[in-house]
Amino acid sequence: MIDPSTTKYLIKAHITAEGVVEKPDVIGAIFGQTEGLLGEELDLRDLQKGARIGRIEVEVKSEGGKSRGEVLIPSSLDQVDTAILAAALETIDRIGPCKATVYVESIADVRAEKRQKILERAKELLTDMLQESKTLGGSLADSIRDSVHLEEITSYGPEKCPAGPLVDVSDEILIVEGRSDVLNLLKHGIKNTIAVEGTNVPKTIQELSKQKTATAFVDGDRGGTLILKELLQVAEIDFIARAPPHNEVEELTRKQIMKALKNKMPVAQYIEMYGIDNGSTKDAQEKKEPQNGKNGKGKNDNQIAQKKDEKKAQKPEKQASKEKEKEEKRKKLTPQQEKFYEMLRDMAGKKKARLLNSKGGIVTEVATDDLIKILGNEKKSVNAIVFDGVITQRLVDMAYKKGVKMIVGIKMGNVAKLPSSISVWTKKDFE
Repeated sequence: MIDPSTTKYLIKAHITAEGVVEKPDVIGAIFGQTEGLLGEELDLRDLQKGARIGRIEVEVKSEGGKSRGEVLIPSSLDQVDTAILAAALETIDRIGPCKATVYVESIADVRAEKRQKILERAKELLTDMLQESKTLGGSLADSIRDSVHLEEITSYGPEKCPAGPLVDVSDEILIVEGRSDVLNLLKHGIKNTIAVEGTNVPKTIQELSKQKTATAFVDGDRGGTLILKELLQVAEIDFIARAPPHNEVEELTRKQIMKALKNKMPVAQYIEMYGIDNGSTKDAQEKKEPQNGKNGKGKNDNQIAQKKDEKKAQKPEKQASKEKEKEEKRKKLTPQQEKFYEMLRDMAGKKKARLLNSKGGIVTEVATDDLIKILGNEKKSVNAIVFDGVITQRLVDMAYKKGVKMIVGIKMGNVAKLPSSISVWTKKDFE
């Protein structure tokens, strides 16, 4: 067994003997044939007594009248003395009564091997430590962050709606679906949120929407559409923002949240573009019409019936007049405008857009939702845009950058700046 406290180098030698020899024969040959060979300073016996040379290990086997084995000599001498001692072993030519040869295979630096093992083990320990610290640090940060957000979330109104701390003082509010949505927005610094918590919109939110600028921020799935319809019927919503398709507000990243809020639309524009039937117009009309016997102005059934008959009599005349005006307007259209009008009628309800070149040919046809993105990436020259949607400021700005001369759409949205180089036509202009 090698003593690690006295070992710096390890001499490894092979022995071959022409006959049967045993371990004591090998050790005797080593000490006997090197004695006096290297001087007193490198005398093997003295070195072993002074613990400069460790215990000599020998393994020998005999087979077929010959012996072979291995010798291990640990040394705490310096490199030069160890190499001299190893070379001296190869001068041994007899072991016991047999001829023999000794060949030194290697001198291993035990400390280098130890350092390599230390290095490898240290890497493993450090990796484990860093991984544990990272996990612990992340969990601590998340725990602290979550606890802060939980402290910030409040219950608002008699229905105790989950809400951010600034709902009461902010002029604008975000109406979301559930508590998890409020927590996610709080995580990203948005504190003026309040949750519906189901499809039955609480009275608190209905009243808040009348007092503040309200934005409905709903999921990008069918559930979000249902809640949006409910909100549009019972609350006064000013803007609509949606999570990306098939995503929920509670799982959005900060970048996705900010992008969705930046792209929010006025309610009228959203309804026009996406055709949501919320029933609000019909409800408002019914509220405005007085009920028979309850209008306080003494109108009776006969008077109401008489007015209805008068309206019916006037309706054909007004209809004929409008048709005549439309016909006259169409006669004034240029061939190009007439072509655009027919194209617009052909795309009605399909939510499609066509990019046209200067000759009126179709460069490409895309979905209305992808119009701005495709227009921005289009490398071919685009002269006109005809699409089934609302003309917005973003579309006008992109069209100006791409050198578009005409935009034809269903309706004009909130366009504050309209370059003089762009002509805009809506369905109303044609009719």
